[in-house]
Amino acid sequence: MILARRQGAPGVKPKNVKTRASQAGRNSMVFNSLTFIVFFACVLLMHSLPFSWTTKKVNLLIASYVFYSAWNPPFVILLWVSTVVDWYAAQGLVKARRQAARHAWMLLSVIANLGMLGYFKYGQFLLDNFTAVMSALGIAYHPAHYDIVLPVGISFYTFATMSYTLDVYLRRALPAHNMLDYALFVTFFPHLVAGPIMRPTELVPQFETPRRATGEQLRFGLALMTIGLFNKIVLADSFLANVAERIYDGDRIPGTLDAWAGTLAFSGQIFCDFAGYSTTAIGAALCLGFAMPDNFRFPYAAVGFSDFWRRWHITLSSWLRDYLYIPLGGNRHGARRTYAALMTTMLLGGLWHGANWTFVAWGGLHGVYLAAERALRVRFANYRPGSLVFVALGLLTYALVNLTWVFFRAKTFEKAWIVLCGMLGLNGAAKPILPTFSLLTVAVIVGGILVTHWLMRARTLESVIASAPAAVVCGVWALLLFAIVAAQGAGSAFIYFQF
Repeated sequence: MILARRQGAPGVKPKNVKTRASQAGRNSMVFNSLTFIVFFACVLLMHSLPFSWTTKKVNLLIASYVFYSAWNPPFVILLWVSTVVDWYAAQGLVKARRQAARHAWMLLSVIANLGMLGYFKYGQFLLDNFTAVMSALGIAYHPAHYDIVLPVGISFYTFATMSYTLDVYLRRALPAHNMLDYALFVTFFPHLVAGPIMRPTELVPQFETPRRATGEQLRFGLALMTIGLFNKIVLADSFLANVAERIYDGDRIPGTLDAWAGTLAFSGQIFCDFAGYSTTAIGAALCLGFAMPDNFRFPYAAVGFSDFWRRWHITLSSWLRDYLYIPLGGNRHGARRTYAALMTTMLLGGLWHGANWTFVAWGGLHGVYLAAERALRVRFANYRPGSLVFVALGLLTYALVNLTWVFFRAKTFEKAWIVLCGMLGLNGAAKPILPTFSLLTVAVIVGGILVTHWLMRARTLESVIASAPAAVVCGVWALLLFAIVAAQGAGSAFIYFQF
């Protein structure tokens, strides 16, 4: 399974490290599980009963803690720590009269959140790299190994809680009116472990007044959950995951066709997996009467890399822009400062995805792409491509994005280089790995994803469903549900649980 993946420096085999993904793979409280269906039905029932609004929010908070506890109950303590620290830090920011005091409260929040993230996610990575540096200098350093269990979703909820205190510090938002609303914002189970990365201004105001889904919201929310689970269970897990694993996790050297098929399969898998989670999460929230922002807008129809990042993992892109790129200077201090801020943001964005230098390379490549695109836009400011050129630029964007996926998926640089050589036709002696059926499966599914993204490029799913005849919507919905039931397996965890 793809989730049982990497930790530590390239070439260093991690020891005594349990990943969040492996933890997630052993539990059953994932969206694509019978346990979650029962859990969600109970939550919907409790939310529809004639309780007071405060009681309903307490029920949602308890349900969210139960949801998170299914992975590793002790790590609920980290949620409490993050919630309490940021709540009181924001209160301190409002009450502080001196700028030094405001700085202190802001730093308390940042250090507490990044400290937890750094220890649990990057502790072993830093230790392994420090050991490698010492070895290169001829110093025999043998640190004691320690077990690190990475809490599921720590990267997501630390970013969400930090945005709360940073927005209050920057005077872009006021603190929540009560701690219950803020605690529910942090722990709300649809977005808790894999996003979308919510801002307090997007969710906390929704907790202030009673909410219950209308009939239309409930139907659309359930439809979104069905689409999301179809993407995850049927497309990502049943058809694409095995192809990517055979190329990236096997020992055989892939030729051109196999290397491209494996990489294209992963490009489809990671989209269907992560967009599937986000769509399911948005649908679950809508069933309860809450709105969450889109996290994907048909990214494989992007033309250019700035367009790609406006469509892929949108909530992370906007978070990095608002809290990293702009504070580093953005595009306000000349070209050199802009390119430096851009590269720093993308390198750190890559590292956010995982404690491995291959992720840094992935982020760095996207930084280079964005910088090159920016330079070309300045050089050819008045150029307006025709329709054919526009489509060609979109396909070129997709092809270059696939080159970056190699570093995202490969466990080591050595494996990434082998796959890249295959994609470039440099593995001349390679023998076929994938059967014809697998190649055709990838061609049909990935081709279908591309066509769908281009057809939907300037449209929304809501508008398409609203304009479609009811009989067609019901028929497609029934087919998706049938495929989900037919393909349902062990409920493998989502890829982004490891982040």
